[in-house]
Amino acid sequence: MYNKLIDHTLLKATATLADIEKLCLEAKEHNFMSVCVNPSFVANAKEFLKGSDVLVCTVVGFPLGANTIKTKVTEAIEAINNGADEIDMVINIGKAKSSDFEYVEKEIAEIVKACGDKTVKVIIETCYLTDEEKIKACQTATKAGAKFVKTSTGFGTGGATLEDVKLMKANIAPTMEVKASGGVRSFEDLQKFVEAGATRIGTSSGIKLIEGAKDVDTSY
Repeated sequence: MYNKLIDHTLLKATATLADIEKLCLEAKEHNFMSVCVNPSFVANAKEFLKGSDVLVCTVVGFPLGANTIKTKVTEAIEAINNGADEIDMVINIGKAKSSDFEYVEKEIAEIVKACGDKTVKVIIETCYLTDEEKIKACQTATKAGAKFVKTSTGFGTGGATLEDVKLMKANIAPTMEVKASGGVRSFEDLQKFVEAGATRIGTSSGIKLIEGAKDVDTSY
């Protein structure tokens, strides 16, 4: 079902506890895969989602990716201790632009190790990278043991594109997955991104997407 592709997302700086509760109630009602919230709301989201199978996803090194490795690892561990099921980490984009993928691999690998059996999604922020850098970032995430590569934070200069999803899918291990984030605003968009290879969609428009899927075959 398409609803289990959706990470129902609210990462705005102005989000209130009431907003997070509403997000979680919506996610439960529509049986989304997860809610994605900022770290300070992880414990609240876990409580609001009690009794459901909706996961709690949070972000690390968000949105710039410029924190130190130690800071990111600490942030990930605290998030898991607070109830996070999934971690969406932003790579150090400046290091990637400097072609220091050894550093990028090290930070991803350390976060993956710290997260144990929890899912780690690696945000490469495609809007800032050349195709060559995107390929290298995907290969690096693969070597570091991540479960997903993700297109975007939603706070950069652009979001997911079909071309980027296809490129990313072609340059990760067969066991890995692609999350498209930013720019998926209609059911038609959702279908196209799934066809391109995305198995998870990060969006604040999840209800609209699912409403658009009513009365159609939702298999994929």
